[in-house]
Amino acid sequence: MTIHRDTQQQPNLPPPVIVATPEQLARFRAAVQDKLRLAVDTESNSLYTYREQVCLIQVSTDQIDFLIDPLRLDNKADLDFFGDILADPQVEKVLHAAEYDVMVLKRDFGFTFNGIFDTMLATRILGWRRIGLGSILSERFGIRVNKANQRANWGQRPLPDRLIRYAQLDTHYLLPLRDELYKDLDQAGALEEAYEIFDEVCSAEWNGGHFDPEGFWLLSGARSLAPSGLAILRELYLYRDAQARQLDVPLFKIMSDANLVALASLAPRSLDEMEQHEIPQRHIRRYGYDILECVRRGLRASPPPPPRRRNNHSNEMVVRRFEALHTWRKRRAARRGVPSDIIMPKDVLWELAEVAPRTYKQLAAIQALGPWRLKTYGDELLLELSNVDRTQAAGH
Repeated sequence: MTIHRDTQQQPNLPPPVIVATPEQLARFRAAVQDKLRLAVDTESNSLYTYREQVCLIQVSTDQIDFLIDPLRLDNKADLDFFGDILADPQVEKVLHAAEYDVMVLKRDFGFTFNGIFDTMLATRILGWRRIGLGSILSERFGIRVNKANQRANWGQRPLPDRLIRYAQLDTHYLLPLRDELYKDLDQAGALEEAYEIFDEVCSAEWNGGHFDPEGFWLLSGARSLAPSGLAILRELYLYRDAQARQLDVPLFKIMSDANLVALASLAPRSLDEMEQHEIPQRHIRRYGYDILECVRRGLRASPPPPPRRRNNHSNEMVVRRFEALHTWRKRRAARRGVPSDIIMPKDVLWELAEVAPRTYKQLAAIQALGPWRLKTYGDELLLELSNVDRTQAAGH
């Protein structure tokens, strides 16, 4: 159902059904328990709190749109039946850019996933240039979406009507969009590839939310600091986290990464010195004396030792294999007109470089590769790896 319109509009949709009470939850359960497909999305409050949480779950059937309000439900366990639906491979769950939603729903509710159809991944497999849902709704359905609502505080209650309508649009059109994309994938001979990639999304796990006291090493510009600057940066980094945790706000609302590094480089000894070097006035007013204390502690402390490498790719042959596979992936992607990670994730390239399979049987033992990629790219991968080893042997 492709609809192209010269003018864009706000659709005249029936209002979504809010699910915030046991009675509303029972109605939702009755409406979805026998459905073979659902559209799903979430909204979180990551821009407004130290530890984000899922604040809204949107679910659409072919007939009706629901907005589940977990902040108003008395018990998360009341949604266990919905978790069973998400885990059921016989029920297709249609999401756009599903990875984040999968991760946060696992994190907050302990859900598991099977049977995903990811409309954003489908567009990337098809080589679309514009893959954001707002752009797709505009181009395919003539619907105008206010992107500013993406940054709204989804933890506020009551939710204003504009956010309720925005949230509804995130799932209302996903099922007809899925049908269009399914046809396009089928015509392109890409269905098997697509479902292999969709299945990989089901295993996504939340990897954030745990404060790493050594994380300052990852800030842009950190490694160019003098040893004393690194010690100051560590103190500022720990201070920022403590403040954000106490005030329950995101880290960036205390100080940006760039400002932390600038302060560590400057090592100011007074408020006047900060003002002379264009440190934002709001930082000086709110945190000036605390910043000076962080500087003093840093100057007294020993420089922090560099962290251990988390992924040790110091083996020269492993790096050479990876670089060869990386170059192969870029060529393959350019030939197909798709992003490189659609061909193969970088983590799989590293695993191939480390294992260095020499036979098809050894290659098949790498489960992360997947049956479709094995069948499609297996011979090419073995050839690339063989060429690297042959070149190395000839050089010796």
